[in-house]
Amino acid sequence: MFLDENTRTEIRKRFQSLVKPVKIVLFTQELGCQYCRETKQLLGELSELSDKITIEVYNLITDKEKVEEYRVDKAPAMAIVGDRDYGIRYYGVPSGYEFASLLEDIEMVSTGEHGLSTETLEKLKDLTEPVHLQVFVTPTCPYCPSAVLTAHALSFVNDNITADMVEAQEFMDLSERYNVRGVPRVVINEKHHFEGALPEENYVDAVLHAAVAEAN
Repeated sequence: MFLDENTRTEIRKRFQSLVKPVKIVLFTQELGCQYCRETKQLLGELSELSDKITIEVYNLITDKEKVEEYRVDKAPAMAIVGDRDYGIRYYGVPSGYEFASLLEDIEMVSTGEHGLSTETLEKLKDLTEPVHLQVFVTPTCPYCPSAVLTAHALSFVNDNITADMVEAQEFMDLSERYNVRGVPRVVINEKHHFEGALPEENYVDAVLHAAVAEAN
């Protein structure tokens, strides 16, 4: 059991505010996935705390249609889905501080409350190019959840944005590829990056600046 009784009680109370159903789509694999079993167990326990939450589990290797549908390429992978797929992804077990991110994402997808400013929403109207955000984190990083949640909120409100949380220690090959030395590190369209939990305004400006650079 990952969640003790006190934690379960707290989450159950939080989830009373859920409005629309939320589906968590989990991709696992038998070999070469250190935390797939733990992630599946954690999500199973979480789904017991609200009838608004359902879990679907697929195999990354054999369930090719679902892999293609959700565009995942490593495991464990999670998509947080509401009325539709908003491009919100988790790669790696959402433990430590990132467990709080998962709870907030579930609430956002269910209630539609993303917390972004009207200024941000206005800026995003100009975004017409695809943007892929990868937010590298570790479970012990207290500044990482805000970087993850901002990325996922941007993905939630704009169809051109997809946003991944990537657990840096579970996916060392990616951490090395993107030269991750400190977290959070946000990689934009594979080429651009920034580090640290930037305020929302600066975060959005960095994303849009990278998107414009790509377009040109």
